[in-house]
Amino acid sequence: MRIRSLLLVVLAAVVALAGCSGRAASKAEPRKVTIAMGFIPNVQFAPMYVALEKGYFADEGLEVDLNYGMETDLLKEVGTNNQQFAIASGDQVVLARANGLPVRYVANWYRRFPVCVVSLAEQGIEQPEQLAGKTVGTPVTFGASYIGWLAFLNEVGVDPASVNLQTIGYTQVASLTEQRVDAVICYAMNEPVQLRESGYDINTFYLDRYTQLVSNGIITNDETIKKDPELVRAVVRAFLKGLQYTLANPDEAFDISRKAIPEMDDATAELQRAVLAECISFWQADNLGESRAEEWQTSVDFMREMGLISEPVEVESLYSNDYLR
Repeated sequence: MRIRSLLLVVLAAVVALAGCSGRAASKAEPRKVTIAMGFIPNVQFAPMYVALEKGYFADEGLEVDLNYGMETDLLKEVGTNNQQFAIASGDQVVLARANGLPVRYVANWYRRFPVCVVSLAEQGIEQPEQLAGKTVGTPVTFGASYIGWLAFLNEVGVDPASVNLQTIGYTQVASLTEQRVDAVICYAMNEPVQLRESGYDINTFYLDRYTQLVSNGIITNDETIKKDPELVRAVVRAFLKGLQYTLANPDEAFDISRKAIPEMDDATAELQRAVLAECISFWQADNLGESRAEEWQTSVDFMREMGLISEPVEVESLYSNDYLR
């Protein structure tokens, strides 16, 4: 009896210790990760909001903070490992890598390059060559919009010198409707949607129909990849789940986004729902997250041709599909 009692005591102790161990493991602190967004809270980040709301990041043991702001040196921050993850376009990755910053694109988001050239239908600009002699407004003369514009002109055979390009900041809608310019360079899910929703007839040249350039995706750096590849996989997995859910459930994704953007009131919600619908047409892909070597090669070749980079860049150093699963 004494032996039986002793065995029961030992068994109880083992069970108790196992229970404590399980509780300790379940209360393990999530790993904090910051993702630099490069913009303000916006419905265009719906997959991120969905991944947070649905617990996809939490399931990977991550506590994610979305760091907003118009960061001009975003890739420098990632390249020097001051930040581990960011959303940025492929052209910026090429520029960064060409300047010695070890950044790498690990998940594609925008399958289509989202820059376009828009004019009011009354201007009669129906073919790209009709832009010659016109005044075109651009927000800035750097970044994805400007590089997309140069690639577009190169493909359609329009001399950049034949166009009066003016820097107008982010006033594309007002500049166009007030006839200060004949056309504007903008993002396809922003100003064209605003113009259509306001009742304007417009003509739009979608740049992805003329040239292949790599657009937005998730960026990290070589140091993070080397030291913590599972962290990279976890971030990518959670994001892609959010993207997939958004594509399959856009109405719910929009409702989730509204909670993440408190300043979105009922008056702007209808427009923003239209913005999300346009975004989805740029995100859809057969293989979500996958990069295509030929698109990266096109981006590198064009940027060298235009003198935007002077040193050769190995295409294989710019991206990886190894972290999609």
